[in-house]
Amino acid sequence: MAKWGEGDPRWIVEERPDATNVNNWHWTEKNATPWSKERLTQLFIDFKIVQSDIECVVNKVEECNGEATVNNRKGKLIFFYDWELVLKWSGRLLKNSKLSHNGKLTIPNLSEENNLEDVEITVTIDESNDESETLKQFMYNVGRDQIRKQLGVYIKELKEEYSKNLILPKKDANSSETTPGQAKDVNNAKNAAQKAAAQIPTAATPISSSNNNVTSKPVGCKLDVRSLTMTEEFHCNANDLYNALTKPEMVTAFTRAPAKVDAVRGGEFVLYGGNVHGKFEELVPEKKIQQSWRLKNWASGHYSNVVIELEETSSTTKMTLHQTGIPASEYTGMKNNWYRYYWVSIKQTFGFGASWPLGQS
Repeated sequence: MAKWGEGDPRWIVEERPDATNVNNWHWTEKNATPWSKERLTQLFIDFKIVQSDIECVVNKVEECNGEATVNNRKGKLIFFYDWELVLKWSGRLLKNSKLSHNGKLTIPNLSEENNLEDVEITVTIDESNDESETLKQFMYNVGRDQIRKQLGVYIKELKEEYSKNLILPKKDANSSETTPGQAKDVNNAKNAAQKAAAQIPTAATPISSSNNNVTSKPVGCKLDVRSLTMTEEFHCNANDLYNALTKPEMVTAFTRAPAKVDAVRGGEFVLYGGNVHGKFEELVPEKKIQQSWRLKNWASGHYSNVVIELEETSSTTKMTLHQTGIPASEYTGMKNNWYRYYWVSIKQTFGFGASWPLGQS
């Protein structure tokens, strides 16, 4: 240890009245994980989202996995947090219905690396019908923005709470005869905390709210989307074609790449090296497959809805695909890719017949 008046002053403990972290030079760290888990739970339990004749509420934080730490290095605060959340929600239509429908909100990427508008929030429902689909669409269009605002509250409070006492004043910093440099250091912690809180990312489409209840429609840019309908005929029975679209080994065969396919309600699928992924929303063997479906390069959190219906005839199976929510700029490529990488490839791989379409629209 250097003596007073000798060597690098950063290491002279006498400069600090408590002989701790001279000039805030050393790395100091606080573990914010336990506090974060408790605060995230508090922010979302019984969190209501209400608009017009629809009411939804988050009932439970089912999963809260991750960590959070706050560090000080040379007087600079550095925040690290990385969370994966699963929230259980329920909703109902306030008019003409007494039924309650349940679902989940999955947040896989809440971290300091992402702005709030880039935080992905996936909305699913347990059972699909007209009422539950209305509620799911409401949670997608309105609820996600309110959830992001709550996440913003967590980030703001994290930065305010854990900025305290990480940046320490120098010796005589509280003296009435402080120098301008000392006075600056006294206020360093306060300024750092205020700066950290001010740098919180905000959601791209804020919604006015009071007491957690939505009072106005969301504002912001709407994505220009289109719908696609395709019809194909396959020389096989409906069960064979259903299996080709849902069995992992058969999907791997026609995509010619490793595929993850969990063909149950809420199960995930990941194809073509992660470029295509989503979840199964409804499955009726030999009849129907419904998916939340997206390409990796689409806007974060945006999913299209894909419904594939199978109709077996005496000698073939007629397949009809209807996809809604396709970004307009992707429409032509989407139609060509379904045809080339799905229908033609399935026919060639399994010998299910000629590759010319019956019709497209």
